[in-house]
Amino acid sequence: MERQQALEIVKQYVKNQGLINHMLCVEAAMRYYAKMYNEDVEKWGLAGLLHDFDWEIHPTLEEHPLAGEPILREHGVPEEIIQAVLSHADFSGVPRDTLMKKALFACDEVTGLITAVALVRPSRSLYDLEVSSVKKKWKDKAFAAGTNREEMTQAAADFGIDLWVHVNHVINAMRVIAPELGLEGNLSAPVEA
Repeated sequence: MERQQALEIVKQYVKNQGLINHMLCVEAAMRYYAKMYNEDVEKWGLAGLLHDFDWEIHPTLEEHPLAGEPILREHGVPEEIIQAVLSHADFSGVPRDTLMKKALFACDEVTGLITAVALVRPSRSLYDLEVSSVKKKWKDKAFAAGTNREEMTQAAADFGIDLWVHVNHVINAMRVIAPELGLEGNLSAPVEA
């Protein structure tokens, strides 16, 4: 499956730009980790891009992502990607028994927190966002209260990476697509050395 096909599935079922941006963030993080671990970048990216495609049509934990499974099959999504999507829900019964599944779970929730921190910065940008800023907001339980910090901590541990190293990697991954996310803020992209 090509990325364009996956993007068409997303656009067919998701109208909320914030949710699309979330899926793009997870895709970017998954691609980053696939490169880092010498895995299939396209496959990992597709898992990230598609993981929440059915949230708007199945917005309950009882339905998402299980009710989306037949839709993915109808669209010819490879089984390995479908299983990764299913595994990101604790109640699905699909174990996180591959590095890709563990990465998807680890990248999902943390992208929301990183986005929230970037949006409250004076620059409103990912380009100058540092781990220390995320740590500071992490301690404020009222900030981004909908994010599950315990789940993020456990997901990083299960993925085999220190939480704050993970946050740094995900920030770096998201910076690559900052313009697409509207998270450049008032800064210019850093020049690669």
